[in-house]
Amino acid sequence: MNIKSVLKMAFQSILSNKMRTFLTMLGIIIGVFSVIVLISIGQGATASVIDSISSMGSNIISVNVFDRRKSFDYKDLAEIERLQGIKYVTAVYNSNATVKYDLETTQVSVTGGNENYLNINNYEIASGRPITPADVDYRNKIAVIGSTTATDLFNKDNPIGKDIYLNGEKYKVVGTLQEKENSLMGDSNDILVVPVTTLMRQNRTSGVNSITVQANSAEESSLANDNISAYLLKYFEDEDSYNVFSQDQMLSVMNETTAMLTAMLGGIAGISLLVGGIGIMNIMLVTVTERTREIGIRKAIGAGRSNIMIQFLIESSVLSGVGGIIGMSLGIFASSAISKMIDIKFVVNPVVILGSFVFSLAVGVFFGLYPANKAAKLKPVDALRYE
Repeated sequence: MNIKSVLKMAFQSILSNKMRTFLTMLGIIIGVFSVIVLISIGQGATASVIDSISSMGSNIISVNVFDRRKSFDYKDLAEIERLQGIKYVTAVYNSNATVKYDLETTQVSVTGGNENYLNINNYEIASGRPITPADVDYRNKIAVIGSTTATDLFNKDNPIGKDIYLNGEKYKVVGTLQEKENSLMGDSNDILVVPVTTLMRQNRTSGVNSITVQANSAEESSLANDNISAYLLKYFEDEDSYNVFSQDQMLSVMNETTAMLTAMLGGIAGISLLVGGIGIMNIMLVTVTERTREIGIRKAIGAGRSNIMIQFLIESSVLSGVGGIIGMSLGIFASSAISKMIDIKFVVNPVVILGSFVFSLAVGVFFGLYPANKAAKLKPVDALRYE
């Protein structure tokens, strides 16, 4: 059998009814498109989250305190900082606030931290000065602001030394931060940092609920984690009173969660490929009925059962293959566009692309087997009598 002539006949048959062919391929197109888009977006989001977490450093440890019976006082941070393997410690207190300067008003995320906060979170001073230990000890009403906050409030004016009002209380701007890449959490530059003790007093809070620790190095992160956990267990006498979470643990959990989610989304999208395969089987059965006399003539002049079967299998494979190629192209284009829209990494996994195409071909072959076998079983005499 001449493969070239068989392919030519397959394309002629498919192109003889373009609308029906397109509608038949639509299920495969949508299936491949969905698989590629969902998995690419899932992997892109994962990569962006991992980059965002990694940018903070693999030696960062987060501590959350849940015990309401026994508070963790700010002065207790000094005990944690003395533990082996630890470089910096800061209490963290977050709140949203209305900030006003002159006639300008904006809503910002206000973060309370000590003199270590900027170092731990990889912020650098653009102008002015950072928060100092004296600011924390004396609860000074000073603020260091990000570039977005500076633009929103001061436009092009120099904010250093200017007074702003934070929920009605006056603070002096003493420093601005260099612009930093945005994270998935939002605009990293839309930030206002004040001494944590000042913010806690303003919000009438005495206990520390959140602590961020920087280990000496990534290698000492595990040691620091263990030492913090041991200290807090001794302090609270209850493991449920706190949680110690390193960046490595966070990355591991994130990878597991997104891998499971991506697999689930890919599986759901794969179902539409199977639905597309059923559509191919239906249309191939109709094609066999329409071409019964043609099958009879070919058998009468010497075409064997295998020739007829291969002919119809190739036609169903061409339908699914062309649909797969169209779905791949649209999926890659859509993934790129969506990634730009939601500001995540554009990830194209060759294994997913190739796997989707091979699966679409396999669907075409599998769902084409029954119609092809039915056509091959037709007896020449019965086929020639068919009207």
